[in-house]
Amino acid sequence: MSSINVDVSLKGSLRNAETLCDMAEIEEMDFSRIFDRPPRPLNMDRQRSCDERSLSELSTGLPIPSPRPSSRVENNFRLIDHLNCLPSPGRRSGFNTPLSQFGVETHPTVAEAWEALRRSLVYFRGEPVGTIAALDNSEEQVNYDQVFVRDFVPSALAFLMNGEPEIVKNFILKTLRLQSWEKKIDRFQLGEGVMPASFKVLHDPVTHNETLMADFGESAIGRVAPVDSGFWWIFLLRAYTKSTGDTSLAEKPECQKGMRLILSLCLSEGFDTFPTLLCADGCCMVDRRMGVYGYPIEIQALFFMALRCALLLLKQDEEGNEFVERITKRLHALSFHMRSYYWIDLKQLNDIYRYKTEEYSHTAVNKFNVIPDSLPEWIFDFMPVRGGYFIGNVSPARMDFRWFCLGNCIAILSSLATPEQSTAIMDLIESRWEELVGEMPLKVIYPAIESHEWRIVTGCDPKNTRWSYHNGGSWPVLLWLLTAACIKTGRPQIARRAIELAETRLIKDNWPEYYDGKLGRFVGKQARKFQTWSIAGYLVAKMMLEDPSHLGTVALEEDKQMKPPIRRSNSWTF
Repeated sequence: MSSINVDVSLKGSLRNAETLCDMAEIEEMDFSRIFDRPPRPLNMDRQRSCDERSLSELSTGLPIPSPRPSSRVENNFRLIDHLNCLPSPGRRSGFNTPLSQFGVETHPTVAEAWEALRRSLVYFRGEPVGTIAALDNSEEQVNYDQVFVRDFVPSALAFLMNGEPEIVKNFILKTLRLQSWEKKIDRFQLGEGVMPASFKVLHDPVTHNETLMADFGESAIGRVAPVDSGFWWIFLLRAYTKSTGDTSLAEKPECQKGMRLILSLCLSEGFDTFPTLLCADGCCMVDRRMGVYGYPIEIQALFFMALRCALLLLKQDEEGNEFVERITKRLHALSFHMRSYYWIDLKQLNDIYRYKTEEYSHTAVNKFNVIPDSLPEWIFDFMPVRGGYFIGNVSPARMDFRWFCLGNCIAILSSLATPEQSTAIMDLIESRWEELVGEMPLKVIYPAIESHEWRIVTGCDPKNTRWSYHNGGSWPVLLWLLTAACIKTGRPQIARRAIELAETRLIKDNWPEYYDGKLGRFVGKQARKFQTWSIAGYLVAKMMLEDPSHLGTVALEEDKQMKPPIRRSNSWTF
């Protein structure tokens, strides 16, 4: 590697520190005070940042002042109020910085990770447009040589945080062009707003031309269209805008149209009596049959995040305002529904245990007619006295009590979870460290399903045997989500502990896609090596822990108007 300039300057209240701090000292700091200095101006044509358009202003027409934080939990969340009007610094770190901003030598894994991430770049007509899923040449590629929308998200965040936004801009525009393609599967035409699951660059050796080939689910295992791709695309557009301070990309007519097409699909009226989004199995990160059909938490949390991001990005013109009104109504209904019916803690578990069934009318307590005998045995030992989480699924006569990491972390980052619920989720992770983290972060789902239930739910899927792949496997990519959630809740020590665990194995094991076993002790039996999102997820986690202001790129502040329901006690009262 060539010689590199080192930036060891501190930000905000750390800038004038006489001595450099190590990470242990940073954990003890009040994160809400790091950004007390006035934010530098954004590169915008508007007078106000788009992030200042709160849901409360849009629903009432008047700005509502935020109340002064009055509790320890709310104080942890003061950081986000500053982050949403502060552009992320875009300072180059990691690959181009051998020392961290705190003067401590960067872990050798960081340089290796940047080298591997850059090898995964895909170019189209001379410009980088994404990263392939994996660089593993020891196995049949299948579709791991393609650029996946969901897989590229941590790569995009790594480049944004490293001051390289052009790659992300190219990706956003190329996938937007693919959205406009006619999409047919077996003579059936998909919705106009569907984003591709992935794409690849095809090279013609004769003409030397390059073309893009997209997959909208017609080539995927199970032939399921990716519901989450459009949500991740809106999330990335907002992350790019936030990180760079440049609103010109989001304001392009084609980007505005792309958002409206995605929103038209998921806000369309139908037979649903719930504000949640009905989805098939295999339409998200858990992209095989795993019993997540119905209203899975991952999709609902991403839906909520995408709606809030779109609210900040849509132009205030005639077309935009129509969607703003629809989004505002849906967000209020969705937040109430999720916080009321998906949340579980010890108090709520005991309530369900005592449910009466066959209740009729709007006064029913057991609104989904859940049979108490359907409660799984493991949940009684798993639920701590202090702690809680959003369960995996809720629908008539069905509650999926499994823990889904991505859905709960996105709930925190999007502020779908209230500050108290976010704290309870962190309490759960700490209380159930062995089960959810073990020896390699982080369980995608807990617990695994096995025996006869595994045969019924997965269709005897040999890749999703117990404690493997989606069925209780450990996925290093989830590190960035955990780290962001930890910083937002003022608990960075949890993230640091998880990252240190991962650093003992990732390079030695050649960056596997996932790990197997109850504790995540074994490299996954079919895991690809040099999995790009494992590499990028680690880098994003490291950069956020080093510079917490990066959190503003991926997190949204709480909207004070979306109050939690009062009728239910929560675990933090114990």
